[in-house]
Amino acid sequence: MLSKRHTDAGLGVLLKATIALTAVFLLLPVVMTVIMSFDSRNYLGQFPPPSLSTQWFTKFAHNGYLWSGLRTSLLLATATTVGATTVGALAALAISRMTAQWRDPVTTAFLSPLVLPGVIIGFALLMAFSALSAVPTFLKMLAGHLLITVPFTIRMTLIGLAGISATLGEAALSLGANERQSFFTIILPLAKNSIAAGAIFAFAFSMDDLTISLFLSDFNTYPLPVALVGLMRSNFDLTLAAAAVFLMGLTVIILIVLDRIFGLERVIGHGIYKA
Repeated sequence: MLSKRHTDAGLGVLLKATIALTAVFLLLPVVMTVIMSFDSRNYLGQFPPPSLSTQWFTKFAHNGYLWSGLRTSLLLATATTVGATTVGALAALAISRMTAQWRDPVTTAFLSPLVLPGVIIGFALLMAFSALSAVPTFLKMLAGHLLITVPFTIRMTLIGLAGISATLGEAALSLGANERQSFFTIILPLAKNSIAAGAIFAFAFSMDDLTISLFLSDFNTYPLPVALVGLMRSNFDLTLAAAAVFLMGLTVIILIVLDRIFGLERVIGHGIYKA
């Protein structure tokens, strides 16, 4: 019995150590980026910096190239979120009502972009749009971002719809509601958390995408990740770190707003409704 207790205690210590090491491994790059963004040196030196300064944030604030990329990223991510959430929710609703014979093949077809490397998708879209020179660059990137985000919104919405009993809609119909009223008063309110979770994923993946945007952007219309890569190639300095910290802060603000509006824990952690 004593040996078993020692074994359990040892396993507990090992588990805690593994969790701590994993947390350090995940957070260390973030912490280093934040600290280096306040480096007072005019060059990229060793870590840690000898003193702190906000000079790189000042340079970032006056860098029109990066701000133009950030503006494009926000517009692109917003349009992608709206489009992917709408298409994904409607597609998931249609899939959930299919027979088992068709449900799995159709779901696999919609989720297939997830197994393709972004480089392949970006190159394929570049070839497809090369014959359509009249299409604006923003719409090209929007098409690419929709292609990689719609599978996430479909998957998250399907998870929510899977937990909604069909008897709830049937009960509404038996009480005199039509299909439209049953959807907006029963199905949509119960699935809204999973739909919101899909929208969060769509926004995050759109803001972070580089590979597809790198193929479809041009010198006038480009998102922030492409601008950061371009700046890194031409003038590698800690303005990149300041931009990354700004982007992290913006993400935190968005998450706080979503938490106040939807309740982030309910959106992400309780997306399935158990009837």
